Amino acid sequence: MKKSPICFMIIYLLMILTGCGGNADTDTSDSPSRSVGMEDILIDKNDTLNSYISMTSEITELESGFSVVRYDGDYAFDLFLEQGGASSDQDVLQFLSEIMFKRNSGLQIGGDAFGCSTISVANADGGYFFGRNFDWNACDALVIASYPEEGYASIATVNLGFIRQGAGFVANFLPDEMMSIAAIYAPLDGMNEKGLCVSVNMIQDNATIQQNTDKPDITTTTAIRLMLDKAANVEEALELLKQYDLHASMNYMVHFAIADNTGNSVAVEYVDNEMIVTETPILTNFYLAEGEKYGIGTRQSHTRFDILTETLEENSSMTALEVRDALDSVSKDNFGEFESTEWSVVFDQSALTAVYYHRENYEVSYSFELLNTR
Repeated sequence: MKKSPICFMIIYLLMILTGCGGNADTDTSDSPSRSVGMEDILIDKNDTLNSYISMTSEITELESGFSVVRYDGDYAFDLFLEQGGASSDQDVLQFLSEIMFKRNSGLQIGGDAFGCSTISVANADGGYFFGRNFDWNACDALVIASYPEEGYASIATVNLGFIRQGAGFVANFLPDEMMSIAAIYAPLDGMNEKGLCVSVNMIQDNATIQQNTDKPDITTTTAIRLMLDKAANVEEALELLKQYDLHASMNYMVHFAIADNTGNSVAVEYVDNEMIVTETPILTNFYLAEGEKYGIGTRQSHTRFDILTETLEENSSMTALEVRDALDSVSKDNFGEFESTEWSVVFDQSALTAVYYHRENYEVSYSFELLNTR
């Protein structure tokens, strides 16, 4: 029996929300994205911020495993919140399926975890930078700039690992608009037009986050979307998180790094399902909350934290290139492990620019500007 395009789309949407996984290689041979030659894009080889890559509604592959897209308009996130949010990735998928396809998918969601490093530091020219490494096995990254009808514009990064491999030729049938809407619900880091930056980092711990009160529900990635869309600063972000029950995606323990354009930077962690906020300019992959959980995480995450701490002690402010170098100093190629730093990004929280480096190639950067379209 021949499957309908809608069935293919639901399968593909499922893949988008699974996140970056462990051991498979990524096959992009059947990618629906438009590939772009080096002569067609603005690559900032001199690491200046004078040229920015134009983002359109067409998903554009800048290099293998790294694509960009822009989405303008309503993606139903307010409706998602009004109907109670979601307590699992499956519920997010069901909501999107109902909105876009007017039916339930009945599919299951799965995947693996992620880990990273973040740093908040004063900009030597004024304002603040937020730097972030996303560390894991090879996966596809999508940079998405979203301009909602209601809420703040933002630029965020989404992991599309295993999507093309899992979907195969089915990917050729998918509209970019559908893929973009799904990606909007699955950010791992980002910055909004108010200069608020958010990142999620994994903690290696058997515990998880499953808050169950009478509050509406959000998952890991929809919590990031909530903050990017609705919060102008750290205080507003924290107030928003308090209004929802958080449910960790795939039952992994995570914590959030949140920083605004005044230099306020915190870690948000959950111990026994209680939210704890710790002021810190650095976050890696161990608990910072005081108490019995403090320090639990990977040994290497402590090393990365110490390296970044020493860097901040020596530099009270940095240039964009110095933030890049700080991220390079804790990227995965320094530790001889199987993972890589899939992307590094330096967000300028005043200029509202983002400079990306893909797979530890710090000689080539991709610069984006979060435009004010209001």
